[in-house]
This record gives sequence, C-alpha cells and structure tokens, in this order.
Amino acid sequence: MISALLLLTAVLALVVLLTPIAFPRSPGDEQGRALAERNGVPLIYWRPGCSFCIRLRLSLGLAGRRAVWVNIRRDPEAAARVRSVNDGNETVPTVFVGGEHRTNPSPSWVREQLI
Repeated sequence: MISALLLLTAVLALVVLLTPIAFPRSPGDEQGRALAERNGVPLIYWRPGCSFCIRLRLSLGLAGRRAVWVNIRRDPEAAARVRSVNDGNETVPTVFVGGEHRTNPSPSWVREQLI
C-alpha cells in the first residue's frame, strides 16, 4: 500500500512538472507580447519538459503567475523569436523585459523584474 502511494505521488509530481499544469495558460506570441507590454511584466518563452523552465517556474512561486508564459511548442512565431536571439537554437527559458532579453536567467533576476 505504501509503495503504491509513493508511486502515485511520483507520477503526479512528474505530471505537474513535465506538463503545462505548472504553468499559467499560454497565449500565442502576439497576444503574449501585448499582455507583457501592457502589464509591464516579463515575457517568458518556455516548452514542456524543459528542466530549466520548471526550475524557473518553481523558483518564482506564486509571483511567477504575474509573468506572461508563452509555450514555443504551440506557436511557431514564438519559436522563431526564441531562435532569433539564440543563434538559431530554441533555448528556453528565454525572457524578454522591454527591449532586453536573457536566456536561462537566474530566478532572482526574473523575480526582480516582477516587482
């Protein structure tokens, strides 16, 4: 019984961490840019299964919900924007704040941008 409970807990943890459940609803690139600009918050490009994205999301905690999260797997324009600033690579998380971008930034830097 205990091993079944542990297995279920592990499976649920993986589901939450490796799927969009841990992330807010993902708008498309155009809508995400507009939302981030209007609200003055970071625009974070991510993709499911990315351990660095998961680390960033979990490190930000509830404050991370204020940022705009765009899934590059759901929007080819978002993937193209990420490639345009990462030497053709779809390296995520890529975070835009105003005209500045950072690839795989420290969670503390992103948190500062949310204040």
